Amino acid sequence: MSGATRIELGDFSMNSEEADLYRKDGFFVRRSVFGPAEVAVLQRAVEHVVLAQTRRATGGTYTIDGNRYRERSGVTLQYEHYAGARTIRVIEPFHHLHSDLDRLVDDPRMTEPMCGILGCNRVALWTDKINFKRPREGSGFRWHQDSPYWSHVCEETGRLPNVLVALDDANEENGCFRVIRGSHRKGFLPGVDDATDLGPLFTDPECFDEADQFAAVVPAGSQVFFSPHAVHGSQPNGSAHQRRALVLTYQPGGRRMFKIDATRDAGPHRSRVDAFANSVRNSS
Repeated sequence: MSGATRIELGDFSMNSEEADLYRKDGFFVRRSVFGPAEVAVLQRAVEHVVLAQTRRATGGTYTIDGNRYRERSGVTLQYEHYAGARTIRVIEPFHHLHSDLDRLVDDPRMTEPMCGILGCNRVALWTDKINFKRPREGSGFRWHQDSPYWSHVCEETGRLPNVLVALDDANEENGCFRVIRGSHRKGFLPGVDDATDLGPLFTDPECFDEADQFAAVVPAGSQVFFSPHAVHGSQPNGSAHQRRALVLTYQPGGRRMFKIDATRDAGPHRSRVDAFANSVRNSS
């Protein structure tokens, strides 16, 4: 990347204002953290991954509440929610599927704020997913908390903070990320009792006020750090533009990942600090 600046340790720590916002609202936003060339590298990597997964997508299919999923080599693919859909809406996990995405895990713009949120000197990856909202096709995500999804395998779900990285300009027309301010302070909230399998994983709307929602209208390259207890969701993409995002979930260092039986420690290690920026320079 022409004119790329050196990434230095200590430049990206969570500041006191962000810490207050995280405690009060359950999230904070950093705008335009990754530059256009860096975003382009991530976009290319994501499209490479989805193409490879589409070509390999044979066997391992199942449905839950009519929604189609596929498991292959430890990767879960979730398809759009209409009959016969072939468009992938979620890939989890993804970091090990492309070297540029794996390097992002160690970037201090990701790990240093997470160290502040968790109060740790080092962190590890818990899980990671790509959310796709293709133009005029991408479906919405109902209001939910992440912590109930993980409660059966993790005793400290409150220590699994997320960071969303926007790969496209996000706005209300293309289904930007939305989060309910202060909802994290209530801890686990009841799920929806609608006689479906997935209903209990969606948050009962009686337990929060949609008027408290924040729409993350942000440019590509921005980040949203948010609590695993924060109620969040999004609307469908009714626009002619993409809305892709990476969501990485961290945990204290030395702990195994959610879907992969291994530990992926993530820095801040100086040997890894420049890895992503250097990869961008070399690809430009």
